[in-house]
Amino acid sequence: MFVSTWQRQRVLLLNATFEPLTVVTTRRAIVLTITGRAETVHVDEENAVAHSEQLAIPVPSVIRLSHFVRVPYRAQIPMTRAALMRRDASRCVYCGDRATTIDHVVPRSRGGLNTWDNCVACCAPCNRRKGDRLLQEIGWSLHREPTAPKGRHWRLLATVTDIDPVWEQYLAA
Repeated sequence: MFVSTWQRQRVLLLNATFEPLTVVTTRRAIVLTITGRAETVHVDEENAVAHSEQLAIPVPSVIRLSHFVRVPYRAQIPMTRAALMRRDASRCVYCGDRATTIDHVVPRSRGGLNTWDNCVACCAPCNRRKGDRLLQEIGWSLHREPTAPKGRHWRLLATVTDIDPVWEQYLAA
């Protein structure tokens, strides 16, 4: 096989119950489908095909395991920039514009922690205006209280920055 752009793509791996588990490389996804441990649910929109000497396989964008895999429960979802932006829909919680930064509601210099309850997506102008002050000091309020997201798919979203639009229907639950 030759190296092409599709080999740098990622594939969503679903459990047998269509529950999102993780994101794997395209190469790993093809190996899982060839060995029969997974089946292709969606094929790459660009109709890319992986060729070997004897096979031509459509490149998948979503695959599903053939057998159910039990996933151990974890209480804490790791807070990452990608997951926080996804939680707040990449919108500034103060003005509603496109968010480009992360703001601590209670500034870290005043004892604020780096937690889901204290961090929000924010646009750069609002972040500069707020600075090192509390919301009460400048008369601002939050449109909604920041909370830790719930659901198994958030563990996946905390680690993935670029999400294929085809994956949305599996991550929406």
